[in-house]
Amino acid sequence: MELLKDKVAIITGATRGIGKAIALRFAQEGCNIAFSGRSRNENMIAVEQQLQDMGVQAKGYAADASNLEQAQQMVAQVLADFGHIDILINNAGITADAALKRMTEQQWDDVLATNLKSVFCMTKSVQPAMWKQGFGSIVNISSVVGIAGNNNQCNYAASKAGIIGFSKAAAKELGARNIRVNVVAPGFIQTEMTQDMPPELKAYWQTRIPLRRPGTADEVAKACLYYASELSSYNTGDVMHLCGGMEDA
Repeated sequence: MELLKDKVAIITGATRGIGKAIALRFAQEGCNIAFSGRSRNENMIAVEQQLQDMGVQAKGYAADASNLEQAQQMVAQVLADFGHIDILINNAGITADAALKRMTEQQWDDVLATNLKSVFCMTKSVQPAMWKQGFGSIVNISSVVGIAGNNNQCNYAASKAGIIGFSKAAAKELGARNIRVNVVAPGFIQTEMTQDMPPELKAYWQTRIPLRRPGTADEVAKACLYYASELSSYNTGDVMHLCGGMEDA
């Protein structure tokens, strides 16, 4: 049985990495996919075709999820194209690491906008449609860094901690209309964002993980599938630590 058959999901930042893995996993479960990226580039077109080849409706949208007007316009277009929205996955994220004493205001603003403000803009934009239909599932991608902190990532940690606080508050507000809001907080996940890390740094991180390996993007996708589907029908305000038991996570 397909867990998301005929559902419609919006996934931000799905042209690569974790977002793409979520889109592919959801499509395997019969979900129609609307996904966003900053521009309609070759990656977006390729992902769109890959999803369509899996037998689902899929379309990529060029939009800045951290801009409220663009987020609202995208949601309106998704509703016109797909008819309804059942699931929102707020996955868009960047890093701009630096020691606090060297971190620029621009590095702070860019990370907080992409990682945290986008969650506000997209959630606010889909809320009316989900409220009207009386159900919905919102899954926000945080990080164990938002729970435990990390050197040279004050901006990233603040953004990911903010996602957790936002989600817990939104879960209380939206629960009356059966709109569930949950968080997945990945640890060290093997993606394009981490593949260029120095080998010695990767080895250090793995010593802190009892399972002794990084996670995969598909393992994050499976956690999102749980929260997006009726498997988690009585879960809201949750934070899932998806980190292989990482110390301090």
